[in-house]
Amino acid sequence: MPKKLTIIKGAAYLSALYLFPLLAWAQNFGLDDAATGAGLKSDITLAQKSGQIIGSLLSLVGVVFLILMIYGGITWMTAAGNEKQVEKAKHIIVYAIVGLIIILSAYTITAFLGGSLVG
Repeated sequence: MPKKLTIIKGAAYLSALYLFPLLAWAQNFGLDDAATGAGLKSDITLAQKSGQIIGSLLSLVGVVFLILMIYGGITWMTAAGNEKQVEKAKHIIVYAIVGLIIILSAYTITAFLGGSLVG
């Protein structure tokens, strides 16, 4: 293993070793109360926060899908009989649909497994 990588791994282990007790000390020192007073801390559980993140990512995926579909449609409409452009547009549309199906399938499987594991 290269020497630099060994040093980086060692530094990561040492920082993790000292970071967790430091965080516990910081909570006892009053930073937890300060964060609550500033409105930075709330009673949201990890499951709720991850659900919010997944929802935001799915919204982003929907926007990307819409942009790809519009781009593919415009490319197809402006091809003017050029078969190469039409094939390019078809590929964009098909790959966008396949990507959306894969993302939604992964979300469905995760939601099903997560619901059965939690509940």
